[in-house]
Amino acid sequence: MTQWDYPDGATPLDPDEAEGLIPEHITRRGELDEWEQRNIIAALAWLEKTGPTDILNETFVRELHRRMFNRVWRWAGTYRKSDKNIGGTWYQIAERLYNLCEDAKLWIENGTVPPDEIAVRFHHRLVQIHPFPNGNGRHARLMTDLLLENVLGRPRFTWGGVNLANPGEVRERYISALQAADNHDFQPLLDFARS
Repeated sequence: MTQWDYPDGATPLDPDEAEGLIPEHITRRGELDEWEQRNIIAALAWLEKTGPTDILNETFVRELHRRMFNRVWRWAGTYRKSDKNIGGTWYQIAERLYNLCEDAKLWIENGTVPPDEIAVRFHHRLVQIHPFPNGNGRHARLMTDLLLENVLGRPRFTWGGVNLANPGEVRERYISALQAADNHDFQPLLDFARS
């Protein structure tokens, strides 16, 4: 089994999850990142073709993750089956995800907060739920961008303008903003998302 080096804030895979790697020749984190990025590009092409608007449901959330990672991980689109350092107990994922989607529909319907804040709150909760063994941050950012663009009619977030999978100061700002949101302070995440 390959040992991956994880950037700060990334959730390590357990050994069973790591066994789900499809391209068996991958031995380094950089190679894995390249394969995942190619898979994500294919998912973006699918999204461009389909232009989905009915995204606030468990079926779409899982299908998007599957499309993003199905050439790299056998478990793509399948909920994690182990507890992590984030996300709560694994057997509550479906219920928590359902509640998030229903809450987001209510926020939109009632105009509870401005669209960008709806998107930031949605993103934060999806990251907190941490439904999948890997790719949760990238998946949550893409889901949020789809919510903004395809449902709320707003431009996508810029997310600091860099690849947040890479370690560095911008990733640290992102994680710090997520931690502030853990304490119900969404302003740093709002500021970061549009930076």
